[in-house]
Amino acid sequence: MYYIDPHIHMVSRTTDDYETLARMGCAALSEPAFWAGFDRGSVDGFRDYFRQLTEVEPKRAAAVGIQHYTWLCINAKEAENVELSRDVIAMIPEFLDRPNVLGIGEIGLNKNTRNESIVFLEHVEFAVRHEQQILIHTPHLEDKYMGTRMILDMLIDDSRVDRSRVLVDHVEEHTVRPVLEAGFWAGMTLYPVTKCTPARAADIIEMYGPERLMVNSAGDWGPSKPTAVPDFIMEMRRRGHSHALIRRVVYENPLEFFGQSAHFQFAPPDVPEAATV
Repeated sequence: MYYIDPHIHMVSRTTDDYETLARMGCAALSEPAFWAGFDRGSVDGFRDYFRQLTEVEPKRAAAVGIQHYTWLCINAKEAENVELSRDVIAMIPEFLDRPNVLGIGEIGLNKNTRNESIVFLEHVEFAVRHEQQILIHTPHLEDKYMGTRMILDMLIDDSRVDRSRVLVDHVEEHTVRPVLEAGFWAGMTLYPVTKCTPARAADIIEMYGPERLMVNSAGDWGPSKPTAVPDFIMEMRRRGHSHALIRRVVYENPLEFFGQSAHFQFAPPDVPEAATV
């Protein structure tokens, strides 16, 4: 089965990982801007990072037949530095016309601080002004519900935000309902340690159905698994769910959401699905 990974950080993965994803049926992926494993000290560090996302990673992906898309921002972990954040936001227009850029993300909260909220709102203002889609990072572990509620309140308070063009990621059992009820898209991140497991994600699909729900692997610097979406596919098959339902979640939903961006020029694979592992 072909799938699209809506959120995976390939700058932290090897070329072998790209090849494995291609063999497992990954047709396309989107890579949000995120933390580099350390706090960067200047806007030039982010400029080089954005070049990597828009120039280097698309070539690495294309070498194995995967279509690569990306998002731009300063992430929540580094947003405590408001001055640097504003410099980075001011630099983003240099890259908005790059052909693989889908929008602004992953923006959000990390420790739910005042500075993070300031930078989040300034990202949202930028996205609205430039008519960009938004990809949201919600906090981890004990901060998740409060941070998710804060994020939703800030978004809902701005009547200019088109909720159908916003993906709120890292949802879990206690945060998925308010995201969906508010009219946003929701992403479930499949991790071996924190966030959702494939089994928990399957539970959520059984509870809420497939409408505006996606799954992703993140595949970042910490304990993570870039083939987590295929693991979810296998879990859904094990439970007896139909090909159509699984395909809706892992392929058709990302197509629908990303298709709202003029830069999402997805070309379906020309190899039959039966050829994938």
